[in-house]
Amino acid sequence: QVQLVESGGGSVQAGGSLRLSCAASAYATSNYCMGWFRQVPGNELEGVTTISRYGTTMYADSVKGRFTISKDNAKGTLYLQLDSLKPEDTAMYYCAARPWDTCVVVLRGSDFPYWGQGTQVTVST
Repeated sequence: QVQLVESGGGSVQAGGSLRLSCAASAYATSNYCMGWFRQVPGNELEGVTTISRYGTTMYADSVKGRFTISKDNAKGTLYLQLDSLKPEDTAMYYCAARPWDTCVVVLRGSDFPYWGQGTQVTVST
């Protein structure tokens, strides 16, 4: 079982930045595929980004060049740096873990069995 706890969400104006954190475990961040997903009420879950055990990253086209995923294995923490935020980035953001060393090419929530409770990001104009 992997416990994931997100933090760092909040309200910002368009163009601003936030950094989300996901407290996991050193074993999880060192050995698993980790990812961030987001969801707006009434919409489907959207894959944002993933990072493999080896540090290989993938991003959704909608966030490329604006968001950065990273991890600190010693701290067992996953991060998501959100820059140049847009109102359409408003969503609940979830951290997820997949107990395999690599991530699949498609950002698909069904590949991840472990999830955090989410942290809300709201971007205003």
